[in-house]
Amino acid sequence: MIVSDGMGPAYTTAYRNFRDNPDTPEVEGVVLDDIFVGNASTYPDQVSGFVTDSAASATALASGVKSYNGAIGVDKNKKPVTSILQRAKQLGMRTGVAVTSQIVHATPASYVAHNESRQNYNELADSFFDDRINGEFVADVMLGGGTKYFERQDRNVTGEFIDAGYAYVDTYNKLATLPAGENVLGLFAEVGLPWALDDLRKNRLAYLTEHAIKHLENDKGFFLLVEASQVDWAGHSNDIAAAMAEMHDLNLALEYLVSYVEEHPDTLVVLTADHSTGGLTIGARGEYRWAPEWLQNLKQSPETIAQNIVEMDSPVAYVSDALGFELNDKEKQQVVELAKQGDLKARFAGIKALLDIRSNTGWTTTGHTGVDVEVFAFGAGSSQFYGQYDNTDIAKKLFGLLPKRAPVVKTETTPAPKEEKSQCDFETDWRCE
Repeated sequence: MIVSDGMGPAYTTAYRNFRDNPDTPEVEGVVLDDIFVGNASTYPDQVSGFVTDSAASATALASGVKSYNGAIGVDKNKKPVTSILQRAKQLGMRTGVAVTSQIVHATPASYVAHNESRQNYNELADSFFDDRINGEFVADVMLGGGTKYFERQDRNVTGEFIDAGYAYVDTYNKLATLPAGENVLGLFAEVGLPWALDDLRKNRLAYLTEHAIKHLENDKGFFLLVEASQVDWAGHSNDIAAAMAEMHDLNLALEYLVSYVEEHPDTLVVLTADHSTGGLTIGARGEYRWAPEWLQNLKQSPETIAQNIVEMDSPVAYVSDALGFELNDKEKQQVVELAKQGDLKARFAGIKALLDIRSNTGWTTTGHTGVDVEVFAFGAGSSQFYGQYDNTDIAKKLFGLLPKRAPVVKTETTPAPKEEKSQCDFETDWRCE
């Protein structure tokens, strides 16, 4: 299950145009075009109105239950609900998360834990260790950021995982050294990972996904949540350059997964967004034009450029090199003035504005919008995701594809137990335990 946080329909269209070959008359498709299957509504429980946050939407995607904004794996009455990841663990499958945010952020936390508030990061980190299903930890593999929450003065959750037999890594290179099949806690940043534009590993989501699968593969199957977390963060920042880089990071992960499914055709991949962020518009200011070519050669994120500009002897030369194009006279003067600004937010806004004008990009908000989001799927069972439906239906469809109960393991010395009739209707209640 992949959640591209904040990826409304405008983002997928923008990414196709961003990747277009200008030397051909047509706009070439991308992987997303090949796997599109439907649309989903995103509204939360009515107590929160029509516009969802990531916690309520992730809870809906994970459990099939609507809840209030801020809810982590609980219903509107703050009662725990069972996620698809938790159900997979109940059935004896291996489970994991691979995300570019902190692993206790709203989306991954909603699949792993239960809490009345998404802001309780320390409590959520504790839950990752304290909660058990059939005597086992909920997640076998956890890859992303979040050392701030796992290595605290009041509790060293990382150390507890190490003592419990988990392999712990804090760099991408160390992750590559682990033998397959390990239980892994990988925390690669204090909070979220660096922007894709700034990260040393440019295919970070594909890399984390591949290594998560390496440790999850087994005869009983696995469930993996992947999140392209920072599409949302770019939307909140109204940062079109970072948004396209994060979309490309997602695209590389999809390309890897397409090749994986070709070799493992019994695998299902489902991708959607929890909501759209920023009200991205392709074209702005009354002009019928969008020019993504100005976004294609950045060497650093706009945020990093804004941080570094004050330290440069020649701000204009630095910004021109970092953006990947020659500045015009008006832009040069703007950069000179930005370099004098003591406020990082003002410098950041200035760099983003320069790119918005060059590309003719528009934004309507720094928050979320309530539009429907696209659904993509490929592999075994993907035809079940065709059509228009609610985000809770994605979870319900996934629950329906899981086996009804854990397989019975037969041995030569121990006779298989007789199957008892369940008191729970697995056909109608996907939260049966």
